[in-house]
Amino acid sequence: MVAPKLKMRLGDLLVHEHIITNEQLMQALNSQKTTGRKLGDTLIELNYLSERQLLEFLAQQLGLPFLDISQRRIATECASLLSEVHARRLRALIVEDKGDSVLLGMSDPADLNAIDQLEQMLAPKSLELAVVMDSQMFEAFDGLYRRTADIESFASQLEEEYEQSDTFDLSTSFIDETGDATVGKLLQSVFEDAVQMRASDVHIEPDENQLRIRQRIDGVLQESILKEAKIASAMVLRLKLMAGLDISEKRMPQDGRFHLQISGHSIDVRMSTMPVQHGESVVMRLLDQSAGLLSFDQTGMPDDLIKRVRHQITRPHGMVLVTGPTGSGKTTTLYAALSELNEASKKIITVEDPVEYRLPRINQVQVNPKIDLTFSAVLRTALRQDPDIMMVGEMRDQETVEIGLRGALTGHLVLSTLHTNDAITSALRLIDMGAAGFLVGSSLRAIIAQRLVRRVCESCVEDYSPDQQELLWLTNLAGNKVATSKFVQGKGCQSCSYTGYKGRIGVFELLEMNEAMMAALKRDDSDAFTRHSKDNPSFTPLALAAFDYAIQGVTTVEEVLRLVETVDVQ
Repeated sequence: MVAPKLKMRLGDLLVHEHIITNEQLMQALNSQKTTGRKLGDTLIELNYLSERQLLEFLAQQLGLPFLDISQRRIATECASLLSEVHARRLRALIVEDKGDSVLLGMSDPADLNAIDQLEQMLAPKSLELAVVMDSQMFEAFDGLYRRTADIESFASQLEEEYEQSDTFDLSTSFIDETGDATVGKLLQSVFEDAVQMRASDVHIEPDENQLRIRQRIDGVLQESILKEAKIASAMVLRLKLMAGLDISEKRMPQDGRFHLQISGHSIDVRMSTMPVQHGESVVMRLLDQSAGLLSFDQTGMPDDLIKRVRHQITRPHGMVLVTGPTGSGKTTTLYAALSELNEASKKIITVEDPVEYRLPRINQVQVNPKIDLTFSAVLRTALRQDPDIMMVGEMRDQETVEIGLRGALTGHLVLSTLHTNDAITSALRLIDMGAAGFLVGSSLRAIIAQRLVRRVCESCVEDYSPDQQELLWLTNLAGNKVATSKFVQGKGCQSCSYTGYKGRIGVFELLEMNEAMMAALKRDDSDAFTRHSKDNPSFTPLALAAFDYAIQGVTTVEEVLRLVETVDVQ
């Protein structure tokens, strides 16, 4: 094909059509000399126009169609006609295979060198060009160029090597510390796929006739099945070696961790093994250290709540609790607080199991029950280290609770987590664990309860009308507010792997202690404490906070109702 050409330079065309001013073009050209980036990218970076505006204009000038590929279902086998390496390098994606030709999306269809290379790679098929957005294209790459085929291929190869081997101990036959062994390549592909899909956890579960590999993506498990069940022991053994665990022990659970560099990401892996009927189950939590710590603004916490939380964590003493079930983002919130508090004038000590993120200037201690280095033992020592702020990974027993509360009472700010469903029950839980009511009432300053809900995919969002049952639930939750509210859902598209959701956001409730609440705790009056808490005008329950996200179009009715099932909405 003959590559399309612009009759004028892009910048001059944009000025001629009054999309940007001549002054903006001059500023962009000056910036381009410094950065070396393309003019279009520079104009977008300077916010003189949007990516969609630029590419729609470019398509019109070149006489090419502009495609919104987020709304288009692209077949994996179609995209794979062009290798991932070349697709990413040349910024091109095969959108449709038409037999003798392919519909090829490009973000820069005026790149003659790239078009020449693509014509050679895809010959004898001819090219039909279309303009697509860079951001949508790279999102599609992650979903279309998954490592599923590599994983299946390496699994099959590993099983063949096992069957051809004289020894029947697969778990020790193909271990190669250089990483060239088939099992190493298989695990590399598993991790690459998990990082590409933004998975928080990877589960490896052996069954009698198959091996399940499941990834938790946006809080929901997605499953892949390998028929090569025999390879599970080799994978587990290799992972144990990486985590420094006892490879001869298969009857007892073990915990470990290791570090990986995957696709430009620095990943900390926390690993847990457990004996099951057909071998050992492995669960790995993936922590992307290269992503950095989130701030309060990035967690989804509303601005008014951020101000109140900041007020609580900058007080000179007292205890602030973050509560919620496993996987609700408690640790992320605590680290966001520590990041804000971390300055040269403050001594901060943390007691964690495990230490998830390494923070400069902060004294972080990893507990080790095997040598009696428990939360309570470290806390006692920490109080003698002249700290201003202490962070306790979790309030697990009466001794830890009492030491933490006494530390808060004697001039220290104590941050910690607790596994409870909501803020109100958290204070009562401390008393249930054996802490004296007067100690809880005197020391506790605020409780943050939280959950994570899935965000609606912005690329395929559409209006949604709740059914009668959902309306009944919502009306019970929010009253007359439901009648005037509009709701959305995700239709499912390439960008969100057809789930309708992409990413998660935190839902929070903040309970701040007042005189009436503290007095109720001091006299162990749980009914009065609950009543005063619910009457607190600044207190918004989790379910109502989630409902607010639904009417803002951030999440769906489905996610609100899923959260409502886990909390008390009365």
